[in-house]
Amino acid sequence: MSAPLLQVRGLGRSFGGLRAVDALSFDVAAGQIVGLIGPNGSGKTTALNLISGALQPDRGSVRFEGRELAGAAPHRIARAGIARTFQLVRVFQRMTVRENVQAGLMVGHGDHRGDATVLLERVGLGGRADQGAAQLTYIDQKRLELARALALQPRLLLLDEWLAGLNPSELVEGVALIRSLRGAGIAVLMVEHVMDAIRSLCDHCVVMNSGAKIAEGAAAAVLADRLVVQAYLGDDDDEPGRADV
Repeated sequence: MSAPLLQVRGLGRSFGGLRAVDALSFDVAAGQIVGLIGPNGSGKTTALNLISGALQPDRGSVRFEGRELAGAAPHRIARAGIARTFQLVRVFQRMTVRENVQAGLMVGHGDHRGDATVLLERVGLGGRADQGAAQLTYIDQKRLELARALALQPRLLLLDEWLAGLNPSELVEGVALIRSLRGAGIAVLMVEHVMDAIRSLCDHCVVMNSGAKIAEGAAAAVLADRLVVQAYLGDDDDEPGRADV
């Protein structure tokens, strides 16, 4: 069996007396889609920040393709092959759609113009390259942020609630777009509250609560786990696996 693409071991970060992430360990295999789920405030985004270098861990290991990255600068982690999107969409509002993607290509050393066109077509923004990023709708700004992340040619993509706020038709398109990444050989670690998307997309789930991992396994089994339901709903008498979060 080949080694996992990403290995997180004993990862931790505290803020004062609060343990935001406590001894977190899990793997992501090449081409796998893994859901990192849990109630609000459970430490999911902090975990992504530790993996991507936006925050420095107090303890633990983050190995990517066998290389230790814990504590490395964000740009070094990006160049190693890990890209991300953010919970609050971050696009360069004063730039055009094309220029936003070219900014990512400058880090990834791609063809700044030709590759930008290909990436925009891939996420459904073909023909809108010269439009101002500030003029895009919410879903299209999310598409743009994804295209900019893909410009880094990642082997692992971290998605932080990328599907949040989408209407039903947009959600279908978003799920299909994430699924297509697997077809391109990109592994995905996704923080998400849309459980139907988790069921549809994820091979494996890691569940956090109060900074710690409380469950891990196949999506269907994890979402039916009574500890997981209780963490979401606070009542272990509710129907398991049907938390509307």
